[in-house]
Amino acid sequence: MSLHSLALIENWPVPTAAAAVVRADGTVLGTHGPVTRRFPLASVTKPLAAYAALVAYEEGAIELDEPAGPAGSTVRHLLAHTSGLAFDEHRVTSAPGERRLYSNAGFEVLGDHIAKATDIPFAEYLRQAVLQPLGMASTTLDGSPAKDGVSTVDDLVRFAAEVQAPRLLDPRTVAEAMTVQYPGTKGVLPGYGHQNPNDWGLGFEIRDSKSPHWTGSSSSARTFGHFGQSGTFLWIDPDAGAAGVALTDRAFGPWAVEAWTPFTDAVLTELRG
Repeated sequence: MSLHSLALIENWPVPTAAAAVVRADGTVLGTHGPVTRRFPLASVTKPLAAYAALVAYEEGAIELDEPAGPAGSTVRHLLAHTSGLAFDEHRVTSAPGERRLYSNAGFEVLGDHIAKATDIPFAEYLRQAVLQPLGMASTTLDGSPAKDGVSTVDDLVRFAAEVQAPRLLDPRTVAEAMTVQYPGTKGVLPGYGHQNPNDWGLGFEIRDSKSPHWTGSSSSARTFGHFGQSGTFLWIDPDAGAAGVALTDRAFGPWAVEAWTPFTDAVLTELRG
């Protein structure tokens, strides 16, 4: 089966785009564009970093509820963007658990915390814990665990299959990652404005009833994933039994807000058909 809807990326106002859809068993239902080309992921780096953090948790190197980051904050707070750290600065703007403050700084603190706990630089830990076992040979972390990943659609398809049918983690851990942490927390979804609530799991954003949103209008409430400022996204829709990946080389902006939702709706319609 080849999904014709993936060809919609041809209409996106970007120099280059690549996309794919994969089932939980790893079956690639379709691809379009240069799937082996490496693109900067921006914040789509965060789910990869979070997965490595969950491996560290299962290995016993860290605990989700141990102190990390600002006073009163834990690993769980950092993963769920509720540590109180500012967006891109290492300064505290609110008490832990109070608001959903989307924070690159929080993921940088998390990476440092894991590096100290494991005695392995975080980029190397990510490679050993996630990238190597999944055969993601074209993926690297070239700096911040919040935003400096580089990868290919081919590699992210492997990751998206893993998250749907975990082999590196206990499925219960992944279920926790896609469960709302600190329910009822308000916050800003970057690019989409204030959301109440602004639901988030452990490193994965959860769609729930958010509107507007970067996934499809027909995406299930259980859909979770991430998008990046480099014009990238990865969503997993458990109700559809599939995940979608799209990488581009144009920064996120109004074009993406307009293009992404109809694209995902077309993919989901074709999957259901």
